[in-house]
Amino acid sequence: MQQIFIDKFIIPKNAKQEFTERMNFNRDFIKNLPGFLGDIAYEREDENGNTICITVATWENEDALSQAKTAVQAEYQRINFDPAELLSRLNITMERDTYQPAGN
Repeated sequence: MQQIFIDKFIIPKNAKQEFTERMNFNRDFIKNLPGFLGDIAYEREDENGNTICITVATWENEDALSQAKTAVQAEYQRINFDPAELLSRLNITMERDTYQPAGN
């Protein structure tokens, strides 16, 4: 069954450029992983000038998603990137969860 990996970020105005660069790096990286079916990102600005960004990545199945998570973590180690540090430093909040298509 397909796995839909959804992240929601609340990004302060002064953090948008750095966040967007990192998000684009990640999106480009996962596109080459086995089982990746597609992704899309949405954004809007809230009443306080923050950017609300939602990213949706679709994976062939649970195994493909699990392998992708492992590959992403290995890449982060290779390039010495700490996502928790980035989110904390830029005051970005994140919600993350995995979904399956409804009705299946």
